[in-house]
Amino acid sequence: MTCKGICIRHKAQKPVGSGRYALGQRRCQICEIFINWVGLWCPCCGYRLRTKPRNLKYKDKLRTRKQLEETNKSLLSLRPVDNITPIPLENTITTVWGTTNKETKNKK
Repeated sequence: MTCKGICIRHKAQKPVGSGRYALGQRRCQICEIFINWVGLWCPCCGYRLRTKPRNLKYKDKLRTRKQLEETNKSLLSLRPVDNITPIPLENTITTVWGTTNKETKNKK
């Protein structure tokens, strides 16, 4: 199996500020190119595409980036409840002596 030149159409540009694998780019070892492709196999040579880095340092970077994305998604899914009506505080606060703020304002 050799490179037939089809992969050039799917060539991926190098991203700025993030890793290639984090953006979903895949590498073909036969064609020696990063491509934007959804499948597991190279459209050009039929060789299996690499979807994870081989270097331990970059594996750790990818792992932490994915964990951050997962926590951000879980935090975004927790939305505040919209049906709660606010209670005016001046009518409900009781002082130490048992009088409310409203009663103390009337005495002055």
